[in-house]
Formats: sequence, C-alpha cells, structure tokens
Amino acid sequence: MKQFFLSSLVAIAASASCFAQSSNEIINTNEVERIERTLSSDDMRGRKVFTPDIERAANFIATEFKAAGVQPIAGNNGYLQNFVMLRPKFISATGNFDGTAVDEKNIVAFTTKPDLKIDQGSGFQIVNISASDTFMNKIRSLINSPKNLLVIVDPAQQNYFKSLTRFKRETYPKENSVVFVLSDKTPSHYSIEVKHDFTEMKLANVVGMLPGKSKKDEYVIFSGHYDHLGVGKPNANGDSIYNGANDDAAGTTAVILLAKYFAKQNNNERTIIFAAFTGEEVGGFGSQYFSKQFQPEKVVAMFNIEMIGTDSKWGTNSAYITGYGKTNMGEILQKNLEGSQFNFYPDPYPEQQLFYRSDNATLARQGVPAHTISTSKMDSEKYYHTQGDEISTLDLANMTEIIKAIALSSTSIVAGKDTPTRVDASQLR
Repeated sequence: MKQFFLSSLVAIAASASCFAQSSNEIINTNEVERIERTLSSDDMRGRKVFTPDIERAANFIATEFKAAGVQPIAGNNGYLQNFVMLRPKFISATGNFDGTAVDEKNIVAFTTKPDLKIDQGSGFQIVNISASDTFMNKIRSLINSPKNLLVIVDPAQQNYFKSLTRFKRETYPKENSVVFVLSDKTPSHYSIEVKHDFTEMKLANVVGMLPGKSKKDEYVIFSGHYDHLGVGKPNANGDSIYNGANDDAAGTTAVILLAKYFAKQNNNERTIIFAAFTGEEVGGFGSQYFSKQFQPEKVVAMFNIEMIGTDSKWGTNSAYITGYGKTNMGEILQKNLEGSQFNFYPDPYPEQQLFYRSDNATLARQGVPAHTISTSKMDSEKYYHTQGDEISTLDLANMTEIIKAIALSSTSIVAGKDTPTRVDASQLR
C-alpha cells in the first residue's frame, strides 16, 4: 500500500513537471505581453463594434488562430463568424381597438419587419400585463419570445410603458413580432400598423476549433470577448481611448494562448472550440449568435474568461468562478489543480449577478455548464470601463499563471474523463 502511494505521488509529480515544461513553452509572460499589448494598444482605438478598429482586432486574432494551427469552422468566413444585426428607426404607428383609434405613443413594436400589419386574424397570441404585475420582470421574457404576441398593458403601468423604447436596439433578423399596446381593454377586433426603417449592422466573432479524436461531437468551449468601448471624451489626462486591457483583451489573450497550447498537445479527445466574441459591451450579441450554432446538449463545458489581468481579492494564484454552485465544474477544476498553488473560489460578488452578465449566460440558460472565470474585484476595480484600463495596470506574471491554471484544470474535461453536471435551467431567472 505504501509503495503504491509513493508510486502515485511520483506519477503525479512527473505529470505536473511535464505540464509545466510544455505550458511554459507556449504560455509565458513574453507571449502574454505580446498579445495583450497588441489588443490593448492605442492603434486598436478601443475595439468598438461597428468600427474599422474592431475589424483590425478580429484580423489579428484570426492570424493568431491560424498560426496556432486551429481550424476554421465549416460555413464560416475563414475564422470569422459573420452575422448581421438590424438597427431600427421608428417611422410611425397607427392602431384601432374595436372602432376606437389608438394613440401612436401607446404602441411599441419589437419587430424586424419594415411594415408590420396585424389584426385579429393574424394569429397573434394576446397577453396581458395587469396593474399588479411587476412590469420589468414580464417584459424581458416577452420581448425575447419566439412567438407573435400582442401585449395589452394596463394604463396603471404607463410610466413603465414609456421605458419600453429603451429596449429597442440592434436585433437579429427574426420572423416573429411582439407588439405592446397601452390600453384599458382587450379588443375583440383590432388593427395595428407599425413602420420602421432598418439599417444592417455587420459583426463577426472569431472562432477556431480542434477536432476531437474519439468524441468529436462533444464540445468544450474557451471564450472571451474582444470588443470594448472605443474612443470617448478625453479624461483629465487628455486620454480619450478606452483600451480595455483587462476588459477583455486579457480574456482574449488567454483564449489565443489556450488555442496554441492545446494545438501543440494534439491529444484532445473532445472537440475544442476557441471563440473571441464581439458585441459583449452592447448586449452580448456575439455570444448569443454563437450559442445558436450549437445543440446545447453537445456542449460539455464552457470556460468563459473575462478580466483576469488584476489580482483577485485573495491575491495572486487565485480566481473565481461565477455560478460555482450551479454545477460541479469548479470541483473538477480544483481537483485537477491538486499539488499546485492555484485556487479557484466561488464568485464573491453574488449580489452583482455576474453569472448572468457575461458571455456564458446564453448557454447556461440552456443547461450547459457554462461559467465565467475572473479575478476582477467588482466592488473596487479602479479602472473598470475607464480610459485607465491599460496594460501598465495589469499583473502579467499572475495573468500568465491564471492561463496555465485554466489549461491544467480543464485537462480531464478536454480528455473526456470528466463531464460536469448540467445547470438546472428551470432554476435560472
């Protein structure tokens, strides 16, 4: 028994030594600095969506994926996963309920049809929001419903109704429409016409893959978002560029280096997807589109990486996992880190609902063990969403160790030996 125990220790030590040597060749501070410095440079001008700046960033990431040896996904434009958003401009609205005209200001339509005309024969389901309903809780699910809906809102909710226009922003092309009308009655006969102009807005995720050897149809995803806030008004120091070094050039740097590392290992039994998302800062559009390309039951795990450039509240060699208790993925990761000095902790900021605020959320809501790994001190992160979020504020040595820890901790999942439990989607808000 003693001899077996000693042999096991030797095997673990040898394995850890091999990992350290292999990871150091690829995941090292020099490489972290090179990639991070490029993505967060003034030349990238803050990587804002719908600008040439984010296109330069996308091309850089695609070049890194190609150099790493990961493959494009079939159907994409090389490494670019292109998609289109539609930006609405309201033109007019008219309505009639049982012979009585409805004021234009009492009609708000969420649609991608330039000229939407509906009546009682259009097959729209009628839904009511009463005076006692919590308005904001109801409208979020209704706006995102895949059904054609006519939503009658009680006049007691008038002040909340006015806020509906705040939710009208870029959207994906879709077949259904949801029409809200402020009214004290549900009509038997009605007609509504709403007109919009739509502008096509082009976006692109950057996506690469390593096909699995024995479990090709099981996917492990490593992701981060590469967009940021762009250029704004100069601060007191005359700096107008929101470089986004921590948010989230840091996460994107990790994804690139993980792609290089796993491509070099060339031993993944499950297929690995590497994704740099666009549009996180303006509504999570990139991750939402990306998530629709997968059958959720085939996604075994998602490691979303965001803001790992500063020390966590526990100091170096540590990070936290959002939604830690919703699956056993965190336990698997920590088990794989036994013998190292690194620790993963549950999210210490539950009141901020971080599990729902990053690019893991769409797949998590479909039951995928999709978590965000971060070190950001969300109650005191000095440079969050400021022009001061530059590479000079990051701890690149610690960031390097975090990326290595993610690589090591994910090993058994990538190898098909461990499968995290699923998120209970019925318990999510």
